Amino acid sequence: MKRFKLTKEEKALEAALERGEYRPVSAKDEQLIAAAIARRKKDAVLNIRVNSEDLSQIKVKAHRLGVPYQTFISEVLHRVAA
Repeated sequence: MKRFKLTKEEKALEAALERGEYRPVSAKDEQLIAAAIARRKKDAVLNIRVNSEDLSQIKVKAHRLGVPYQTFISEVLHRVAA
């Protein structure tokens, strides 16, 4: 049998699984989760021009949140569109 070297994160997940911290979800919940993931799929490209000062402020806010600024912009647009 081939042995795989797990990362720290993978080892933590494996340990949590062995401790029974995860449980199966119902078919209905699984469908809801799959639908939520599908809604978050980014399948369109958008090119816009923005004020450089606005972009600088967006980058500062994204940095404070610890996310890339394009991800932050995408999340803001998603919240406004919803």
